[in-house]
Amino acid sequence: MTKGGMESVEVFTTEGKGRGLKAQKEFLPGDVIFAEPAYAAVVFDSLTHVICHTCFKRQERLHRCGQCKFAYYCDRTCQRAAWLNHKNECSAIKKLGKAPSENIRLAARIMWKIEREGSGLAEGCLVSIDDLQNHVDSFGEEEKKELRADVESFLEFWPSQSQQFGMQFISHIFGVISCNGFTLSDQRGLQAVGVGVFPNLCQANHDCWPNCTVIFNNGNHEAVRSMFHTQMRIELRALSKISPGDELTVSYVDFLNVSEERRKQLKKQYYFDCACEHCKKQIKDDLMLAVKEGESKPSAESVKEVIQFSKDTLDKINKARMEGLYHEVVKLCRECLKKQEPVLGDTNIYLLRILSIASEVLSYLQMFEEAADYAKRMVDGYMKIYHPNNAQLGMAVMRAGVTHWHAGLIEAGHGLICKAYAILLITHGPSHPITKDLEVMRVQTEMELRMFQQNEFMYYKMREAALKNQKIQVMPEPSNETSPSLFHKKE
Repeated sequence: MTKGGMESVEVFTTEGKGRGLKAQKEFLPGDVIFAEPAYAAVVFDSLTHVICHTCFKRQERLHRCGQCKFAYYCDRTCQRAAWLNHKNECSAIKKLGKAPSENIRLAARIMWKIEREGSGLAEGCLVSIDDLQNHVDSFGEEEKKELRADVESFLEFWPSQSQQFGMQFISHIFGVISCNGFTLSDQRGLQAVGVGVFPNLCQANHDCWPNCTVIFNNGNHEAVRSMFHTQMRIELRALSKISPGDELTVSYVDFLNVSEERRKQLKKQYYFDCACEHCKKQIKDDLMLAVKEGESKPSAESVKEVIQFSKDTLDKINKARMEGLYHEVVKLCRECLKKQEPVLGDTNIYLLRILSIASEVLSYLQMFEEAADYAKRMVDGYMKIYHPNNAQLGMAVMRAGVTHWHAGLIEAGHGLICKAYAILLITHGPSHPITKDLEVMRVQTEMELRMFQQNEFMYYKMREAALKNQKIQVMPEPSNETSPSLFHKKE
């Protein structure tokens, strides 16, 4: 079953897992298996005025829609591209006097598209919106209450002159959003900025050690010639060699958690029991729970104590980060590391979590040498746990490389930046903004490394002069969220 640009995949039904996607031909790491535009997508409530409502890029100055005063766009190109999807929304917002929440806006955009095109197979879609899973029957009491509130708000927002839908269908759409909403990120890929529905992507089943990754591409509206314009889309990319007939899988959750925790998370958010190889055999769990090896192996009691201390510290760190108390975060990290180091192994996830926070916050505070030391240890641990072509691993290695570069550790910095570049070429592709940024850094650090190897003394002199003349580039303020997860789940 193939359709519009989807010739290389087919939908099939699997025992116990329902529908899935299968490859129709061979793919190599980094190949784009398919690209899919959003069926419908919206910007998060908290970011509506700083993110373009068409391409989801973060911009300094955005143009506001003169009619509803709610939607913002990069420029006229983005505004024109949005009009088909924004027209009905625009008059409904004006009529209501305010914009409803992101969930209501997304449901409304889906319904208006159905009103325009019908609910059958849309162009390029392998399945119709009607056929997507909604899991409403599996909702707990709290979720049912939220669903009822959403349906009520939707009916208040939905115009009387638009096509009217039954309660059951409206609930179905909210269920689809709840378990199939995909997180959209800004052009740097570091912050979740919106949510969209992509029917073809929804068909890809989960595996904790998948053979594909999904990347959000904001598209290019700035090209001078319109033939080079590309629309906002997701790309399903191969992480390893895939043969014809292989199932295409993606990971719905971050791998950096023991199998039991991942299974709990998947059950709670997506209502299924993960039976992948890594969960069944608890592969890598021993690494993630590693304790110090050697003569004096720590007792089970001291391990339990340190892990509890780490959990409590992570709660305190979150609180301090929310309040912007970054020096307090550093203090908490140092105290925690002191307790962890004699007891936990180098790949223990509690140690790695603290190292990750410490390196990020210290970089922001421009304490680069200490940050680089922690970043190196974090990356060494990650390398032993993650799939070698994991996007999160690539981003972490990139961060570590930039931190080393800022610390003046040019050899290690350049090495890490090259390593990150190799990973992101596969996960993001050469034309993604992150990969392009990384390519610029790679060229710059290579040049500096050559200078360093020719004359170390001159290199440090020039570096010193350069830092005096220019304000050192400030690292972005640490965000309180982990990097965007694949599917958006309303908390």
